[in-house]
Amino acid sequence: MSSVRKIVSTLVFAALTITSFQPALALSRVKDLVEVEGIRENMLVGYGLVTGLNGTGDSLKNAPFTQQTIQTMLERMGVNTRGQTMQTKNTAAVMVTAKLPAFASTGNNIDVSVSAMGDAKSLQGGTLLVTTLFGADGQIYALAQGPVAIGGFSAQGDAGSVTRGVPTAGRIPNGAIVEREIGFNLAAERSLKLSLRNPDLTTAARIASAVNTYVGSPVAVASDPATVRLAIPADYKGGVVGMLTDIEQVKVATDQSAKVVVNEATGVIVMGSDVRISTVAIAQGNLTIKVTETPEVSQPGPLSNGTTQTMPRTKIDIDEGKGKRMIVMKEGVSLQNLVDGLNALGVGPRDIISILQAIKAAGALQAEIQVIG
Repeated sequence: MSSVRKIVSTLVFAALTITSFQPALALSRVKDLVEVEGIRENMLVGYGLVTGLNGTGDSLKNAPFTQQTIQTMLERMGVNTRGQTMQTKNTAAVMVTAKLPAFASTGNNIDVSVSAMGDAKSLQGGTLLVTTLFGADGQIYALAQGPVAIGGFSAQGDAGSVTRGVPTAGRIPNGAIVEREIGFNLAAERSLKLSLRNPDLTTAARIASAVNTYVGSPVAVASDPATVRLAIPADYKGGVVGMLTDIEQVKVATDQSAKVVVNEATGVIVMGSDVRISTVAIAQGNLTIKVTETPEVSQPGPLSNGTTQTMPRTKIDIDEGKGKRMIVMKEGVSLQNLVDGLNALGVGPRDIISILQAIKAAGALQAEIQVIG
């Protein structure tokens, strides 16, 4: 009996050992990988006036549109200023922008951003007057008004000034009220399109397969690397909303093409785990020249008519990087091997960028290099 227990224990230990060496797959929810067509934000924009500025508004001479807007606003209130000289600096013309969320209802509040158009120096302490916000179709979807909160400041004296952040741009939290809804009846849809945030054919196929397995019928099909078409069964419990709620929790192993992203301006390098290189030899050497000036002072002898003189003395050190050696990368090495090998050469991020570009030019880097910045 004891021998049987020993054999069983050995088998269990072997199974656990084999399992511990299995590569772990990174699973992501469908909710985090796709967007549902039709469920999106919409951009709104408007033009308005910010008043109450402490002399930091537009100079009407350099911003004639501000003066015209003030005159039009005052005329609506029964004040005629045509032909009069205006010198106020407490008003600024601004552009107001906002995002109308999907399914926003009439009366909901949304945040707005305010930015100066003229030569205003700061919007601190200002209040946005009622501003209509238009959509791309020219219809009014929201009205904005309220005190502007800025994230910077500006101070000026007689001999200098200091500015932190951007005092000519700010936000109004919950500063707009939705006046028109965007009609989209999600519950009436019988088919939907799921758009991948990062298009990939393998990921799209895996999403369709996972959804079909979960539902138990072929309701999803990957039509291209960026789209998965979804048919809604007529008898599905909860309809469209219930089905989306269920399948967005399904987990899928994502896949992406091998890519190396480099930013030459900052020296940042990001490499995917699937980056591979063919057999290649890499050598990197640095030539460092150090020039040191150590002048010496020569004093004349006692009771002599000589003068003190400074004698130049220059020391030049040259380091050709002889300690650097050539390393050989075997075919199919992984990201970790590549990084370890480059670190062994003592190279920095900017040199690694040049090396990666050279490896790519030699045809040994099996990945796409994307340069940003």
